[in-house]
Amino acid sequence: MPGGGGTTDSTAAAGETPPGGVRIDAHHHVWDLDVRPQSFLAAFPSIHRTFLLDELEPLLADAGVDGTVLIQVDAVTAETEEFLALAAREPVIRGVVGWVDLTSGAVSEEIDRLRTLPGGDLLVGIRSLVESEADPRWLLRDDVLDGLRALAGAGLVFDLLVTHDQLPAAVEVVGLVPELRFVLDHLGKPPIAAGRLDPWREQITALAAYPHVVAKLSGLVTEAGQGWTPETIRPFAAHLLDVFGPDRVMVGSDWPVCLVGASSYAQVTELHDSLVAHLDPAERAAIRGGTAVRWYGLGRRPTA
Repeated sequence: MPGGGGTTDSTAAAGETPPGGVRIDAHHHVWDLDVRPQSFLAAFPSIHRTFLLDELEPLLADAGVDGTVLIQVDAVTAETEEFLALAAREPVIRGVVGWVDLTSGAVSEEIDRLRTLPGGDLLVGIRSLVESEADPRWLLRDDVLDGLRALAGAGLVFDLLVTHDQLPAAVEVVGLVPELRFVLDHLGKPPIAAGRLDPWREQITALAAYPHVVAKLSGLVTEAGQGWTPETIRPFAAHLLDVFGPDRVMVGSDWPVCLVGASSYAQVTELHDSLVAHLDPAERAAIRGGTAVRWYGLGRRPTA
Protein backbone atom coordinates (compact mmCIF):
# COMPACT_ATOMS: atom_id res chain seq x y z
CA MET A 1 0.00 0.00 0.00
CA PRO A 2 1.23 3.57 -0.59
CA GLY A 3 3.56 4.81 2.08
CA GLY A 4 3.43 1.51 3.95
CA GLY A 5 2.80 0.82 7.60
CA GLY A 6 5.39 0.15 10.23
CA THR A 7 5.56 -0.42 13.94
CA THR A 8 7.42 0.71 17.02
CA ASP A 9 9.05 -1.45 19.65
CA SER A 10 6.60 -0.43 22.38
CA THR A 11 3.79 -2.72 23.44
CA ALA A 12 0.61 -2.08 25.40
CA ALA A 13 -2.83 -3.46 26.05
CA ALA A 14 -5.76 -1.59 24.55
CA GLY A 15 -6.41 1.61 26.46
CA GLU A 16 -3.08 1.60 28.30
CA THR A 17 0.02 3.73 27.98
CA PRO A 18 2.75 1.76 26.16
CA PRO A 19 5.45 0.61 28.61
CA GLY A 20 8.46 2.87 28.12
CA GLY A 21 6.40 5.07 25.79
CA VAL A 22 3.90 7.87 25.96
CA ARG A 23 0.41 8.89 25.02
CA ILE A 24 0.41 12.20 23.17
CA ASP A 25 -2.55 14.39 22.31
CA ALA A 26 -1.06 15.80 19.11
CA HIS A 27 -3.70 18.44 18.50
CA HIS A 28 -5.40 20.76 20.97
CA HIS A 29 -6.03 24.46 21.38
CA VAL A 30 -6.50 27.04 24.12
CA TRP A 31 -7.92 30.55 23.87
CA ASP A 32 -8.73 33.40 26.19
CA LEU A 33 -11.49 35.65 24.90
CA ASP A 34 -10.42 38.40 27.30
CA VAL A 35 -7.09 38.53 25.48
CA ARG A 36 -8.21 37.95 21.90
CA PRO A 37 -11.72 37.49 20.43
CA GLN A 38 -12.18 34.49 18.13
CA SER A 39 -14.56 35.34 15.32
CA PHE A 40 -14.95 31.72 14.20
CA LEU A 41 -16.70 30.92 17.48
CA ALA A 42 -19.81 32.76 16.33
CA ALA A 43 -20.70 29.60 14.42
CA PHE A 44 -20.20 27.44 17.54
CA PRO A 45 -22.18 28.93 20.44
CA SER A 46 -21.63 25.84 22.61
CA ILE A 47 -17.90 26.58 22.85
CA HIS A 48 -18.06 30.37 22.66
CA ARG A 49 -16.12 30.94 25.87
CA THR A 50 -12.57 30.91 27.20
CA PHE A 51 -10.75 27.57 27.36
CA LEU A 52 -7.44 27.48 29.24
CA LEU A 53 -4.92 24.72 29.90
CA ASP A 54 -6.02 24.49 33.54
CA GLU A 55 -9.32 23.04 32.33
CA LEU A 56 -7.67 20.50 30.04
CA GLU A 57 -4.98 19.15 32.36
CA PRO A 58 -7.22 17.00 34.61
CA LEU A 59 -8.88 15.57 31.49
CA LEU A 60 -5.46 14.58 30.15
CA ALA A 61 -4.61 12.90 33.44
CA ASP A 62 -7.88 10.97 33.48
CA ALA A 63 -7.25 9.75 29.92
CA GLY A 64 -3.66 8.73 30.64
CA VAL A 65 -2.23 11.33 28.25
CA ASP A 66 1.37 12.24 29.05
CA GLY A 67 1.90 15.26 26.82
CA THR A 68 0.41 17.42 24.12
CA VAL A 69 1.08 19.49 21.05
CA LEU A 70 -0.53 22.94 21.27
CA ILE A 71 -1.82 24.14 17.89
CA GLN A 72 -2.30 27.70 16.65
CA VAL A 73 -5.78 29.17 16.48
CA ASP A 74 -5.26 32.69 15.15
CA ALA A 75 -3.13 34.01 12.28
CA VAL A 76 -1.24 36.43 14.51
CA THR A 77 2.36 36.34 15.72
CA ALA A 78 1.39 37.42 19.24
CA GLU A 79 -0.51 34.17 19.80
CA THR A 80 2.52 32.08 18.86
CA GLU A 81 4.64 34.06 21.32
CA GLU A 82 2.03 33.47 24.04
CA PHE A 83 1.83 29.75 23.27
CA LEU A 84 5.61 29.35 23.46
CA ALA A 85 5.67 31.14 26.81
CA LEU A 86 2.87 28.87 28.06
CA ALA A 87 4.78 25.79 26.91
CA ALA A 88 7.89 27.01 28.72
CA ARG A 89 5.88 27.11 31.97
CA GLU A 90 3.78 23.96 31.52
CA PRO A 91 5.67 20.66 31.09
CA VAL A 92 2.61 18.83 29.73
CA ILE A 93 3.00 20.81 26.47
CA ARG A 94 5.73 18.98 24.56
CA GLY A 95 5.61 21.15 21.44
CA VAL A 96 3.92 24.15 19.80
CA VAL A 97 2.70 24.47 16.21
CA GLY A 98 2.53 28.22 15.71
CA TRP A 99 1.91 30.70 12.91
CA VAL A 100 4.11 32.78 10.66
CA ASP A 101 3.16 34.62 7.47
CA LEU A 102 4.38 32.26 4.76
CA THR A 103 4.02 34.99 2.15
CA SER A 104 6.22 37.53 3.94
CA GLY A 105 9.55 36.70 2.34
CA ALA A 106 11.08 36.70 5.82
CA VAL A 107 10.00 33.32 7.20
CA SER A 108 13.50 32.20 8.20
CA GLU A 109 14.14 35.43 10.08
CA GLU A 110 10.82 35.20 11.91
CA ILE A 111 11.48 31.62 12.97
CA ASP A 112 14.94 32.60 14.21
CA ARG A 113 13.33 35.38 16.28
CA LEU A 114 10.68 33.09 17.75
CA ARG A 115 13.36 30.63 18.78
CA THR A 116 15.04 33.26 20.93
CA LEU A 117 11.88 33.75 23.02
CA PRO A 118 10.91 31.85 26.19
CA GLY A 119 9.78 28.42 25.00
CA GLY A 120 11.28 28.99 21.56
CA ASP A 121 13.00 25.62 21.66
CA LEU A 122 9.54 24.04 21.79
CA LEU A 123 8.47 25.42 18.41
CA VAL A 124 8.03 22.23 16.38
CA GLY A 125 5.86 23.35 13.47
CA ILE A 126 3.86 26.01 11.69
CA ARG A 127 0.25 26.05 10.50
CA SER A 128 -1.66 28.37 8.19
CA LEU A 129 -5.45 28.64 7.99
CA VAL A 130 -5.51 27.29 4.45
CA GLU A 131 -9.11 26.12 4.83
CA SER A 132 -10.20 29.78 4.98
CA GLU A 133 -8.36 30.90 1.85
CA ALA A 134 -10.64 31.87 -1.04
CA ASP A 135 -8.11 30.63 -3.58
CA PRO A 136 -8.29 26.80 -3.65
CA ARG A 137 -4.71 26.74 -4.97
CA TRP A 138 -3.28 29.14 -2.36
CA LEU A 139 -0.74 26.53 -1.29
CA LEU A 140 0.76 26.58 -4.79
CA ARG A 141 1.51 30.32 -4.90
CA ASP A 142 5.21 31.06 -5.43
CA ASP A 143 5.48 33.09 -2.22
CA VAL A 144 3.83 30.32 -0.20
CA LEU A 145 6.14 27.71 -1.69
CA ASP A 146 9.12 29.87 -0.76
CA GLY A 147 7.77 30.05 2.79
CA LEU A 148 7.30 26.30 2.98
CA ARG A 149 10.87 25.73 1.80
CA ALA A 150 12.05 28.08 4.54
CA LEU A 151 10.21 25.92 7.09
CA ALA A 152 12.03 22.88 5.77
CA GLY A 153 15.35 24.70 6.10
CA ALA A 154 14.50 25.49 9.71
CA GLY A 155 13.70 21.84 10.45
CA LEU A 156 10.04 22.49 11.24
CA VAL A 157 6.88 20.60 10.30
CA PHE A 158 3.95 22.12 8.38
CA ASP A 159 0.44 21.21 9.51
CA LEU A 160 -1.91 21.04 6.53
CA LEU A 161 -5.30 22.46 7.52
CA VAL A 162 -7.38 21.90 4.39
CA THR A 163 -10.90 20.86 3.47
CA HIS A 164 -11.52 17.84 1.28
CA ASP A 165 -12.08 20.18 -1.66
CA GLN A 166 -8.53 21.51 -1.21
CA LEU A 167 -6.87 18.09 -1.12
CA PRO A 168 -5.85 18.17 -4.82
CA ALA A 169 -3.72 21.25 -4.14
CA ALA A 170 -2.33 19.59 -1.01
CA VAL A 171 -1.25 16.57 -3.05
CA GLU A 172 0.49 18.89 -5.52
CA VAL A 173 2.30 20.92 -2.89
CA VAL A 174 3.78 17.95 -1.05
CA GLY A 175 5.20 16.80 -4.36
CA LEU A 176 6.80 20.20 -4.91
CA VAL A 177 8.40 20.43 -1.46
CA PRO A 178 9.76 16.94 -0.73
CA GLU A 179 12.24 18.26 1.82
CA LEU A 180 9.47 19.38 4.21
CA ARG A 181 7.67 17.15 6.70
CA PHE A 182 3.88 17.58 6.48
CA VAL A 183 1.07 16.60 8.86
CA LEU A 184 -2.48 16.40 7.51
CA ASP A 185 -4.92 17.71 10.11
CA HIS A 186 -8.37 16.21 10.65
CA LEU A 187 -8.14 13.71 7.73
CA GLY A 188 -8.52 16.64 5.33
CA LYS A 189 -12.03 17.28 6.71
CA PRO A 190 -13.92 14.59 4.76
CA PRO A 191 -17.73 14.73 4.37
CA ILE A 192 -18.34 12.21 7.15
CA ALA A 193 -21.85 13.49 7.91
CA ALA A 194 -22.84 12.84 4.29
CA GLY A 195 -21.20 9.39 4.34
CA ARG A 196 -19.42 10.23 1.08
CA LEU A 197 -16.04 8.52 0.83
CA ASP A 198 -15.22 9.52 -2.75
CA PRO A 199 -13.37 11.47 -4.08
CA TRP A 200 -11.82 12.00 -0.62
CA ARG A 201 -10.69 8.37 -0.55
CA GLU A 202 -8.72 8.64 -3.81
CA GLN A 203 -7.12 11.94 -2.75
CA ILE A 204 -6.01 10.55 0.61
CA THR A 205 -4.49 7.56 -1.17
CA ALA A 206 -2.57 9.94 -3.44
CA LEU A 207 -1.34 11.98 -0.48
CA ALA A 208 -0.23 8.89 1.43
CA ALA A 209 2.04 7.90 -1.48
CA TYR A 210 4.46 10.60 -0.29
CA PRO A 211 6.56 9.31 2.63
CA HIS A 212 7.19 12.82 4.01
CA VAL A 213 3.48 13.17 4.95
CA VAL A 214 1.76 11.79 8.05
CA ALA A 215 -1.83 12.25 9.18
CA LYS A 216 -3.78 13.02 12.32
CA LEU A 217 -6.74 10.99 13.45
CA SER A 218 -8.47 14.13 14.69
CA GLY A 219 -11.46 16.36 14.08
CA LEU A 220 -13.66 13.35 13.40
CA VAL A 221 -16.65 14.15 15.57
CA THR A 222 -16.86 17.72 14.28
CA GLU A 223 -17.08 16.56 10.67
CA ALA A 224 -19.48 13.74 11.58
CA GLY A 225 -22.15 16.08 12.95
CA GLN A 226 -24.85 15.35 15.48
CA GLY A 227 -25.98 11.78 16.00
CA TRP A 228 -22.70 10.20 14.93
CA THR A 229 -21.65 6.74 16.05
CA PRO A 230 -18.26 5.01 15.80
CA GLU A 231 -19.61 3.13 12.79
CA THR A 232 -20.35 6.44 11.04
CA ILE A 233 -16.71 7.38 11.34
CA ARG A 234 -15.00 3.98 11.02
CA PRO A 235 -14.82 3.76 7.19
CA PHE A 236 -12.92 7.06 7.01
CA ALA A 237 -10.51 6.15 9.80
CA ALA A 238 -10.01 2.67 8.35
CA HIS A 239 -9.01 4.05 4.97
CA LEU A 240 -6.58 6.51 6.53
CA LEU A 241 -4.96 3.73 8.55
CA ASP A 242 -4.82 1.44 5.53
CA VAL A 243 -3.00 3.84 3.21
CA PHE A 244 -0.78 5.67 5.72
CA GLY A 245 -0.08 2.78 8.06
CA PRO A 246 0.05 3.09 11.88
CA ASP A 247 3.60 4.44 11.87
CA ARG A 248 2.39 7.50 9.94
CA VAL A 249 -0.76 8.26 11.94
CA MET A 250 -1.12 10.13 15.23
CA VAL A 251 -4.13 11.01 17.37
CA GLY A 252 -5.29 14.46 18.41
CA SER A 253 -8.37 15.48 20.37
CA ASP A 254 -8.92 18.87 18.72
CA TRP A 255 -10.07 20.04 22.16
CA PRO A 256 -12.07 22.17 22.76
CA VAL A 257 -13.45 22.25 19.18
CA CYS A 258 -14.29 18.56 19.59
CA LEU A 259 -16.93 19.54 22.15
CA VAL A 260 -19.11 20.74 19.27
CA GLY A 261 -19.69 17.08 18.39
CA ALA A 262 -18.71 15.16 21.53
CA SER A 263 -19.98 15.26 25.08
CA SER A 264 -16.51 15.19 26.63
CA TYR A 265 -12.77 14.81 26.11
CA ALA A 266 -13.10 11.23 27.36
CA GLN A 267 -15.63 10.39 24.64
CA VAL A 268 -13.15 11.47 21.96
CA THR A 269 -10.37 9.40 23.53
CA GLU A 270 -12.66 6.37 23.72
CA LEU A 271 -13.60 6.82 20.06
CA HIS A 272 -9.95 6.88 19.01
CA ASP A 273 -9.23 3.79 21.07
CA SER A 274 -12.15 1.94 19.47
CA LEU A 275 -10.94 2.85 15.97
CA VAL A 276 -7.50 1.30 16.56
CA ALA A 277 -8.50 -1.58 18.86
CA HIS A 278 -8.01 -4.16 16.08
CA LEU A 279 -4.34 -3.28 15.64
CA ASP A 280 -1.47 -4.99 17.42
CA PRO A 281 0.07 -3.39 20.54
CA ALA A 282 3.07 -1.90 18.74
CA GLU A 283 0.84 -0.30 16.11
CA ARG A 284 -1.41 1.19 18.77
CA ALA A 285 1.66 2.54 20.57
CA ALA A 286 2.78 4.31 17.39
CA ILE A 287 -0.59 5.95 16.84
CA ARG A 288 -1.07 6.97 20.47
CA GLY A 289 2.33 8.57 20.87
CA GLY A 290 5.24 7.22 18.89
CA THR A 291 4.42 8.89 15.59
CA ALA A 292 3.92 12.31 17.20
CA VAL A 293 7.14 12.08 19.22
CA ARG A 294 9.13 11.09 16.14
CA TRP A 295 7.55 13.40 13.56
CA TYR A 296 7.40 16.55 15.68
CA GLY A 297 10.68 15.81 17.45
CA LEU A 298 9.21 15.96 20.96
CA GLY A 299 12.25 14.45 22.64
CA ARG A 300 13.57 17.80 23.88
CA ARG A 301 11.47 17.37 27.01
CA PRO A 302 11.26 14.15 29.08
CA THR A 303 8.63 11.83 27.56
CA ALA A 304 8.54 8.90 29.97
